[in-house]
Amino acid sequence: MHYEGNIIRPPSEANSIILQVTVGCSHNKCTFCGAYKGVRFHIKDAATIDADLSFAARYCKKQKRVFLADGDALIIPTARLMEIFSSIRQNLPWVNRISLYGNTKSILRKTVAELKGLKELGLDRVYMGLESGHGPTLNKIRKGVTIEQMVEAARLVRDATLFLSVTVLLGIAGAAQSALHARETGLVLTKMQPNQIAALTLMLLENTPLYEDARAGAFQLPDQALLLEELRILVESINLRRVQFQANHASNYLPISGRLARDKDRILGIIADGLDGRLHLKAEYQRAL
Repeated sequence: MHYEGNIIRPPSEANSIILQVTVGCSHNKCTFCGAYKGVRFHIKDAATIDADLSFAARYCKKQKRVFLADGDALIIPTARLMEIFSSIRQNLPWVNRISLYGNTKSILRKTVAELKGLKELGLDRVYMGLESGHGPTLNKIRKGVTIEQMVEAARLVRDATLFLSVTVLLGIAGAAQSALHARETGLVLTKMQPNQIAALTLMLLENTPLYEDARAGAFQLPDQALLLEELRILVESINLRRVQFQANHASNYLPISGRLARDKDRILGIIADGLDGRLHLKAEYQRAL
């Protein structure tokens, strides 16, 4: 397989065939993300993608899923995406699910009909980064879109009957705005109505503007207790009847997984045990992105 730069994928795609169709991120301005700094975003050429599909056809027959990397495969024009999906179906007929990252701007460039067309060719899951439902925080981290645009993008994915997984980032608002960030993020998630919510915890990376802000004292990363309190407020603020909730990423101090609203009391009980010291929290050296 021909891989360029950092290959980032969701934890749930660990056993998928990773087919890199773009390099980098089409936005690449978020202050917290260092994954693609210094990388020029581009769509990979057809010959390289075809060669990778030929490799997968020979060596990846036991893997039933495909994840299209990198940071925003959905920005590829729909006609070209449909060609790629058709090639996957032709070369890897045993694959039963295709997933990808889709940022808000890229989703909004698609119509529901286009998204449904991709679904007919195998697209099953779209991973979308909300990070925060707190407007001032979104502006500070240079997400490049508004809350209203994110809610609309989520609606498009839902209307196309695709599985929507939304990521939020604990700690991204800093210590001062921690509670407000958590509460408003829960309210926005309720509006977005995703199938899955993944809560990660911010880790400051040296090649990012947010790291420099922290060094200069302009950003204060919440401590463990405040991050757990943030998680508690987030869960309390989500009002959805059925959504998979996961805070079990390697970056989190207290791994949690369950379904809301069914497991809401249990999850809040686990967080309370963590806050009161009855549960062991992950050591700093055990955390990772």
